[in-house]
Amino acid sequence: MTIDWAVVEMAIPLLAEGTVTTLRIASLAALLGLTGGVALGLVSLGGWRWARWLVLAYVDFIRGTPLLIQIFIVFFGLPLMGWRPGEFWSGVIALSLNCAAYVAEVVRGTVGAVEKGQTEAAKSIGMTQGRILLYVLLPQSIRPMMPALTNDVITLLKNTSLLSVISVYELTRSGQAIIATHFAPLEIFALLAIYYYAIISVLSWVSRVIERRLPAW
Repeated sequence: MTIDWAVVEMAIPLLAEGTVTTLRIASLAALLGLTGGVALGLVSLGGWRWARWLVLAYVDFIRGTPLLIQIFIVFFGLPLMGWRPGEFWSGVIALSLNCAAYVAEVVRGTVGAVEKGQTEAAKSIGMTQGRILLYVLLPQSIRPMMPALTNDVITLLKNTSLLSVISVYELTRSGQAIIATHFAPLEIFALLAIYYYAIISVLSWVSRVIERRLPAW
């Protein structure tokens, strides 16, 4: 077996361009997904029963269907509603909606596990349920939920590869384009694995640094 080093040398900068798109998509989707997931998680712990049921239905649907199907629903469904965001933003929206469901479950489980005495003490001084969740329970839950949130973001980043099916020119799609031209699948897929591994390793390291610096309540 011989490796075509000329193809490898040519592919490195081209894959770097796809990496930039992957990081842009993952950053936007993670920001929207984390924000939406925290909000949904807190709503699921709130006092409005109808809101809890809506969140539960949303989370069950997202967790019970493949992400690839969700991407197609967003990509083909939004134009039918009169909005054509394009491949890039369709991918961001689909990944954000998927991430938010999983983050909501992390928030619900972690915040709900805080000692009940905290809630009772806050109620005794007249705090509302919303303020208790936002100012008492959530801050104590941030550090315990960091590993799970990091895992969700890593999964999101790897899932950006699925956006190649709607022609988003991210990292995997750029690799597929090179393979179609030069037919060097082993070299390119090996490079793709290295790129993804490097990005995720950096993300994991950053997460550990942040977790160590967060206050322990």
